[in-house]
Amino acid sequence: MNILKVSIVGMGALGLMYANHISKFAGSDAVSFVMDEQRLLKYKEQAFQINGETAKFNMVSDREATPADLLIVAVKYTGLHAALDVMKSSIDEHTIIMSVLNGISSEEIIGERYGANRILYTVALGMDAMKFGDSLQYTKMGALHIGTVKDNDPEVLSSVEAYFDRIQMPYVEEADILRCMWFKYMLNVGINQVCMVYDTTYSGAICQRDAYRSLIATMREVLAIANAKGICLTETDISQCIAIEKTLDPNSTPSMGQDRINKKPSEVDMFAGTVIRMGEELGIPVPENKYIYETVKQIEQEYA
Repeated sequence: MNILKVSIVGMGALGLMYANHISKFAGSDAVSFVMDEQRLLKYKEQAFQINGETAKFNMVSDREATPADLLIVAVKYTGLHAALDVMKSSIDEHTIIMSVLNGISSEEIIGERYGANRILYTVALGMDAMKFGDSLQYTKMGALHIGTVKDNDPEVLSSVEAYFDRIQMPYVEEADILRCMWFKYMLNVGINQVCMVYDTTYSGAICQRDAYRSLIATMREVLAIANAKGICLTETDISQCIAIEKTLDPNSTPSMGQDRINKKPSEVDMFAGTVIRMGEELGIPVPENKYIYETVKQIEQEYA
């Protein structure tokens, strides 16, 4: 399958970053954002500042959208269920779906609605994108780690790789994509939540003693759960998470840190909330994630 038309649902940091890349390498007509009528009225004339350059993108109402060759889901977890309705008109039997959401469940949720065989499992790693208002800044784009599971049509991987090669999109093919997803989940449970709770940056999470202790503790709790589920993560993977974080813009902060600054609801239910639920199911104590969860809820209540 030759991918020509790309649609993106979600106009946050990742959605804008990938739309900007596709637009530069495949042309502005190659990519469009799909959204509901209310958002379209709000954003249809919107220009964005991306690393200091002005960018505008095609936007279309979900009522008028037509099926895409590749659909990228780039909303936050809190917006996923609403996005399932928005993306309906952009999907037909040949559409490949990629989710760049954090967490370990979005592919299953999307697959339950639209079928699992056309979903390409995806993990976005190594970026330091920050979006405030209409401004997006990043020093590292990272790479999309992609792979298939047993229910996938094998064509989805080969088609996306051919497209990514053509548009010079950084990617890595993963032989064990589920392990990669758990690695990213462990990293995010640590760095995202700690940056929000301690109101700090990538650098602060590593250099501040209390933040660093919490960073390691939250990831070790995920590691224990992953091992209990048959996912082979180790202490070496925690060290690799720290190594990745040291390569990012030290003055930037991840999405939950940005949520605190922007006074928006965070993805704590997907991170600590899910860790707590899985810990209870498996009989694994997760005290650090319980502390994180309670603290984030208090922070959100203050600006709610």
